[in-house]
Amino acid sequence: MEKVFASPSRYVQGKDVFKTGLSHVLALGNRLLLLCDPIVYDLVGKELEENFVAAGATVYHESFNGEASNKEVSRVADIVKEHELTVVVGLGGGKTIDTAKAIADDCQCPVAILPTVASTDAPTSALSVIYSPEGVFERYRFYTKNPELVLIDTNVIAHSPVRLLVSGIADALATWVEARAVIEAQGKTMVGDTPTIASEAIARACESTLFENGLQALASANAKVVTPALEAVVEANTLLSGIGFESAGLAAAHAIHNGFTALHGDIHTLTHGEKVAYGTLTQLLLENRPKEELDKYITFYKELGLPTTLKEVKLDTVPYEDLLKIGRLATQDGETIHQMVVQYTAEDVANALIALDHYVTTRF
Repeated sequence: MEKVFASPSRYVQGKDVFKTGLSHVLALGNRLLLLCDPIVYDLVGKELEENFVAAGATVYHESFNGEASNKEVSRVADIVKEHELTVVVGLGGGKTIDTAKAIADDCQCPVAILPTVASTDAPTSALSVIYSPEGVFERYRFYTKNPELVLIDTNVIAHSPVRLLVSGIADALATWVEARAVIEAQGKTMVGDTPTIASEAIARACESTLFENGLQALASANAKVVTPALEAVVEANTLLSGIGFESAGLAAAHAIHNGFTALHGDIHTLTHGEKVAYGTLTQLLLENRPKEELDKYITFYKELGLPTTLKEVKLDTVPYEDLLKIGRLATQDGETIHQMVVQYTAEDVANALIALDHYVTTRF
């Protein structure tokens, strides 16, 4: 089996690069679709649009409707074609970014990803997570190339909601846990082949960077300032985690996150990363990893304010049958949990969700 390493063509990170780094976007073309939601447009997008226009670009701004669905992708792709735009610029969070990548793929044009939060590892990858218009996970959509450009302004990140930075840390902390499981099973990565030495090293570095810098970066974000620790965590959340998950693989943590979409209700007031956090701890318990490792993750999550119990993920009152629904969706054919050594069942997942809750509530 082949080994494949996937990455964006160029990754640019730094303070104020949304002002100083626009040449990286314009090198791709000067007829831009700017896709972002209304809140992001007011905070960042309007000024960015003006800066692009001042630099000689034609910009068509379109509001993102909030869900990375096939319907939304088709709607905006038609706009790109109608106005003969040549570059898709995705400005915002994970679902905006995933939608921008899909639009660019449909229109066969380059995509520039400009995250406004460091909350997910979506920016660098050659895939999108596609949901129904109602927000239920449907599938992963894969592309033949990664984004041409990821441009991330750490000053914007420093002024974004702190909860989303913490959510990104949670999402990124799944990287090594899942990559290790895939490596041990000689499973397949998100690009369909086996992990490279480089991707394994990046996944390891992602974990160590977050444990070493996470709390300092959280302090920086609360103070709304850019520091070396914040820069390190933004890179770990975005680049290291992005390459790590795509080229080293996903396992149970993200499958369980996807399983959560089987339910309606308060769990969906949590962010992607907050749900992944509980999935990561559940995977560690499923694998029966050493208690010291599980305790290390639980302790760090608690310091960051991440959920570690069923109550904190709004599932403490649901019946066992609902936990089985999560397990069934997490273990459906094609899910990443099947890239692990053990073939887990829906019951295994449901039982681990409960056992983790009991472990945390009786020990911490």
